Amino acid sequence: MSLPEEHVERIWRVVASIPRGRVESYGSIARRAGLPRRARLVGQALRQAPEALGLPWHRVVNAAGRISFPEGSRMHSLQRRLLEEEGVRFRGRAVAREHRDAPPDLDELLWGPPSRPAR
Repeated sequence: MSLPEEHVERIWRVVASIPRGRVESYGSIARRAGLPRRARLVGQALRQAPEALGLPWHRVVNAAGRISFPEGSRMHSLQRRLLEEEGVRFRGRAVAREHRDAPPDLDELLWGPPSRPAR
């Protein structure tokens, strides 16, 4: 499926703007690109991106703050390694909250990892 070029380029610009050591969810990227509720388009646009663009695709995670590739896969390992090289820490399978820009959205509140009790 081919996406409108304008949508793809807006998504790429948003992904390119994610700073080192930070991650952002597919949904957050879609909203910032002016495409609310179109998180799946972000994944499609990233798959279409030429490698020469050098997009920091590894800084994109799902709404729960987790890597979307299957755990144990080569791509999951690569994404986690690239994030850790930028100083991103994980709490279990999810990226630690301090590395995530946006406040939790409804999906994360409903399906995300449980919060740890305050000490």
